[in-house]
Amino acid sequence: MRSVPAQRAILEAPPTRVELWFNERLEPAYSRVSVLDQASSRVDLRDAAVAADDARRLSVSLPALAPGRYTVTFRVLSIDGHVVESKLTFTVKSWSRRTP
Repeated sequence: MRSVPAQRAILEAPPTRVELWFNERLEPAYSRVSVLDQASSRVDLRDAAVAADDARRLSVSLPALAPGRYTVTFRVLSIDGHVVESKLTFTVKSWSRRTP
């Protein structure tokens, strides 16, 4: 499995999505992902979906995240019947939006 952001990534700017790639195609109805902040509050936009063009990719959109550590939790069912359940973390460093 691979992810963007990667496990334990330290980011200069907050990501707009979390994307997870698996080795097998996923069953969309049984695949979910959530992003939690340091207080364990859900912060993603609740639009998790398996990609139409790649049934091995699961993603969810994010709002503009504040600096801090975030946990991505996921549980997926592949078409061969395997369940994968795990989590990963990433950190958004302090950042400021620059205006031209």
